[in-house]
Amino acid sequence: MPDTIPATELRDSSAGYTPHVMRDEADARLHLAAAYRLLAGLGMDDLIYTHISARVPGEPDHFLINPFGLSFDEVTPESLVKIDHEGRKVAPNRFDANAAGFVIHSAIHIGRPEVDCVMHTHAHASVAIAARPEGLLPLSQFAMRFFNRVATHDYEGLALNLGERERLVADLGQHHTLLLRYHGVLTCGRTIPEAFILAYYFEQAAKVQLAAMADGRALPLPPAEVCETTALQFENQASAAGEREWSALLRRLDRESPGWRGQG
Repeated sequence: MPDTIPATELRDSSAGYTPHVMRDEADARLHLAAAYRLLAGLGMDDLIYTHISARVPGEPDHFLINPFGLSFDEVTPESLVKIDHEGRKVAPNRFDANAAGFVIHSAIHIGRPEVDCVMHTHAHASVAIAARPEGLLPLSQFAMRFFNRVATHDYEGLALNLGERERLVADLGQHHTLLLRYHGVLTCGRTIPEAFILAYYFEQAAKVQLAAMADGRALPLPPAEVCETTALQFENQASAAGEREWSALLRRLDRESPGWRGQG
């Protein structure tokens, strides 16, 4: 028996969990609304603030974002605001988008065309890690999926300056996660489930790190090669992109948040 399972077999073991490619705007609206409701249910929202966006299939210059004024547990597919890269609404909606949300999300959608979903949260543990100089450490299996995969962006105040867009994209580079100093975290996904699962597990890793550091004692770190191996193992499984979890999470919403599917 081999010492490790080959990466090809890891991928094969994920058969049946193909990435959820958004078919059309209605599909994107449904799954984006689900992401908002799920964050609310997990306590990772912030009243009416923070935001998740999804590129509109077939319309690379348009994306969907939350209506500014609704809490995450009120978002439905039809309430999402459709805007372009200049912040203009391209479909009727009585709500507007959050200005800071437009700056942050348009930056990533312009600069990273392969990214279809961007999630920005102020979850408590993630914000605490954003304030620590060392950022996220590989102190748990949760954290190892992020090993050498987290970039950092320095705080510039509320994200209302269009000039910050270039700096956000430059700092993110090709990473999937951006730690916003003193602010929160941003995750990028090729799909909505991928961005969601990255945000969820970053918060879990942050909670573990804060708990482990609570007594102030020095903590040994695992070898870098073990951390990198673990990160690659995550990347070679469908669960790394949230595909295994997503259907279960939608069933949870149907049970716990009836009406989230809206009028569709």
